[in-house]
Amino acid sequence: MDQAELRELFSAEGLRLLDSLPPFDSTADVVRTVSDLRKAGHPAGLVSAVLNQAKLRHRATTKFGSFADRMLFTEAGLEQATRLGVAAHHAGRFSDAGVKWVADLGCGIGADALAIAALDLEVTAVERDEVTAAIAAYNLAPWSNARVEHSAAEEANLAGVDGIYLDPARRDGARRLRDPGDWSPSLDFAFGLAELYPTGIKLGPGIDRELIPPGAEAQWVSVDRDVVELGLWFGALARPGIRRSALVISDAGTAEMTAAADSADEAAGALGEFVYEPDGAVIRARLIGDLARKIGGRMLDPSIAYVTSDTAHVTPFATCFRVLEDFALDKRTLKREIAARGIGTLEIKKRGVDIDPAEYRTALAPKGDASGTLMLTRVGGKRRALLVERVIG
Repeated sequence: MDQAELRELFSAEGLRLLDSLPPFDSTADVVRTVSDLRKAGHPAGLVSAVLNQAKLRHRATTKFGSFADRMLFTEAGLEQATRLGVAAHHAGRFSDAGVKWVADLGCGIGADALAIAALDLEVTAVERDEVTAAIAAYNLAPWSNARVEHSAAEEANLAGVDGIYLDPARRDGARRLRDPGDWSPSLDFAFGLAELYPTGIKLGPGIDRELIPPGAEAQWVSVDRDVVELGLWFGALARPGIRRSALVISDAGTAEMTAAADSADEAAGALGEFVYEPDGAVIRARLIGDLARKIGGRMLDPSIAYVTSDTAHVTPFATCFRVLEDFALDKRTLKREIAARGIGTLEIKKRGVDIDPAEYRTALAPKGDASGTLMLTRVGGKRRALLVERVIG
């Protein structure tokens, strides 16, 4: 979004028109709406700005629910914004630690600042991009305890602040910045603040683990089985005795595994009646061994993140599958067996084997009314294909 589009959107006519639109649904709706708005005499620039925003609001409901209906967004800001449910967990850290005033450095469209303000904490949201800062100010306007500053994080006034939250920008346009020194602000700058204040830092879940300071609590977060972030927590925001955490959020609720360090893997053993696929947050946090011990299981292979057991357990930290058949990982054998069962809808999961699931599915030529799931993996060092069905999770 550029400044011209922002001005159109922020006009009294723009905001009134945006709120008057029906729910955004399909391309057909857009074409019809554009035609109707142009016939009503609205300028093309205003129509474009309003419809772009309606599209973003529709997409934003997956992150913000009904709150999206009164918020404004930029394309990049929505993509990078923290989901509201996750932001609430962030805010709770500051509240539980007794922090009274948080500086949200690199606030984007204001998702985390919104959650912090909702807990009656003072929050100063700092954003270097002028358009994004204006959007954040609009989103935070209902909270008198929130203010937005258009500034670089490194230049923010921290007088009176007693807690810091940072979400360093890790992209330059469409280009991903791999060197933490090139992030805005840099990771070294963030770590420097963590030595002075209770600090939370939001990072991508795939960050090099060697960059994680030994004194930080590292929490990987998944939402509906999608790992969305790594949060590093310092000072009073880090819980005593916890250095690794997997926070799993779904429609069923919230669950967490914690440990003082990476857990040791359980020994590998024979394939049981059930195989568990750990949640990605559990895998990233390296708590697979703890999970295996909780369910009385064992590793399927020393180097594979599957757990096997002779019994089915209800756990929010893994999806449980019943093993129906165990085949050698041979394309001709599998094609024959898939055809014999009339499986036309075939899900393929793979770990520890160099196979492209999409290409492999095409080669197996599934046809029929039945559905099935194949796990292509290693069991005890041997390449195997497990035909499985979901049981729990």
